[in-house]
Amino acid sequence: MEYRSVWHGRERCTVLDAAHDDERLKVLIDVWRTDPQRSPHLHVIALCGHMMPGFHRLPQAEPGLTVDMVNASIDTALAQLAARVDLFRLRGLEDAGEGFVRSVARLATGDARLVGQGLTGAQIAALEGQGFVFDAVDAKAGPDVRCARFASRKPRPPAPPVPERRAIVLGAGIAGSAACERLCARGWQVTLVERHARPAMEASGNRAGIFMPLLSRDDNIPTRLTRAAYLFALRHWAKLGGVGAAIEGQACGVLQLARDAEHAAVQRAIAAEAAYPAEFAEWLERPQAEALLGLPAPDGGWLFRQGGWARPGSVCDALLAACGRRVEQRFGVGSVTVERVDGQWEVRDAKGELVAHAPNLILANGAGAVRIPQAAQLPLSALRGQVSHVPAGMLPALPVVLCREAYLTPASDGICSAGATYDLDPDPALSPASHQENLERLRGLLSDPHAAEGAPLQGRVGFRCIAPDRLPLVGRLPDVDAAGSTERLRDVPRHPGLYALLGYASRGLIWAGLGAELLAAQIEGEPLPLEMTLVDALDPARFVLRARRNPRGPQANDV
Repeated sequence: MEYRSVWHGRERCTVLDAAHDDERLKVLIDVWRTDPQRSPHLHVIALCGHMMPGFHRLPQAEPGLTVDMVNASIDTALAQLAARVDLFRLRGLEDAGEGFVRSVARLATGDARLVGQGLTGAQIAALEGQGFVFDAVDAKAGPDVRCARFASRKPRPPAPPVPERRAIVLGAGIAGSAACERLCARGWQVTLVERHARPAMEASGNRAGIFMPLLSRDDNIPTRLTRAAYLFALRHWAKLGGVGAAIEGQACGVLQLARDAEHAAVQRAIAAEAAYPAEFAEWLERPQAEALLGLPAPDGGWLFRQGGWARPGSVCDALLAACGRRVEQRFGVGSVTVERVDGQWEVRDAKGELVAHAPNLILANGAGAVRIPQAAQLPLSALRGQVSHVPAGMLPALPVVLCREAYLTPASDGICSAGATYDLDPDPALSPASHQENLERLRGLLSDPHAAEGAPLQGRVGFRCIAPDRLPLVGRLPDVDAAGSTERLRDVPRHPGLYALLGYASRGLIWAGLGAELLAAQIEGEPLPLEMTLVDALDPARFVLRARRNPRGPQANDV
């Protein structure tokens, strides 16, 4: 089939291939790249079996090109996909049954095309029943190749309107910096508003943040989200210049020790059932772990070879540098007020002077977002975290980041970071008690009751923004007062042009990039980079529905 006939005249063309093939993908991209009448945006979604489970967005160097790989069955992949598909390439589905056909029709644009190879008679009949009209058999294409057009008379959801690509981002930590970069990469003009004099002055200001995946036996929502975000971060940071170069830090690996023998047994079961690639996660028994670490590791642990530590502020710097002239940075603004006036969001300083105005506003300012009236009912809390800075000479040299309930980094500029606490104390000053807690955990990690004795009280305090379910809030903000008795997420009324990137807790370094990519894709009406189960789990409106089911509602201190 001629690809050009599919994308000519479209602002965006989305192709779904049920069986990924490197050569076919290359041909498709080459044809698109060399066509002077090409669609400005080509989005390819391909099902493949050689990646980690789930959805994977692969950053591309070429503007306008997006590639998603999905490792799931055809039924699961299509049911969980949020996209408007212009061309389906259905191959290798002889044993897939007909259950996926309804999802094909749901995803199809009004004039979608389909190329099927090896489809069964029952599958063709099911597709015809959903509105696909098949052409006559083309002998040149081969007897098992069938082409069709979608001609259903059922009403199709309207294409989302093209947004006005101007936005204000409130907050210049890791969440706000990632939002700027993902929007600017799509051609947006962004005004970044920050109350401090420079980026990463709040929770993103620590010397070191740890990047590693999360594992669980049931592969639950936090595990799947963190895996997708971690892998996206690794790919995206490489595009920005890489950890250890453009981003300050070390991709030295992370060793997560088992808590005890019982915990180790559970981890062995996960390792046996999941069969992770060694570069992603490898279970090490005691001899292997101790050989790597050079220290006791009685119960073994997980080695995450691609993990490590990075200074979040340097990630912010790299993200904002990638924005170029598309971002206007307003620092040292102080406290602000927000108001919607004539279809525009206006941000004013304490003197009432206009700082920025745009049709779109993204709240990425952590727990400070609840000071905005439209976000005041979000159940967000600020939880104190103190990191201790320990002189490297007081500790053994570590080849990897070491963690369990706490973490300890290798030395950087003569300092190792240990922590971090979870305190309800609102005091931003360094606490001797929190420092002692960090040192006790550090000694447990090193199996040395005297490690870092006499370490001076040095470190940093930050306040994490946390939701009751410990998941981030990504998406349009709900209009709680107008929600009434709404029972479905899609029916919750939303504030126009108002979005959230909040609640990143202690995983902002990992979650921020994919969260910003998800939000940008939502605003642009693009295919989403995550399965819908995860998208719904992050929707800020989830708390509106929970409040309907629980009259007490989510409380800000439910952490």
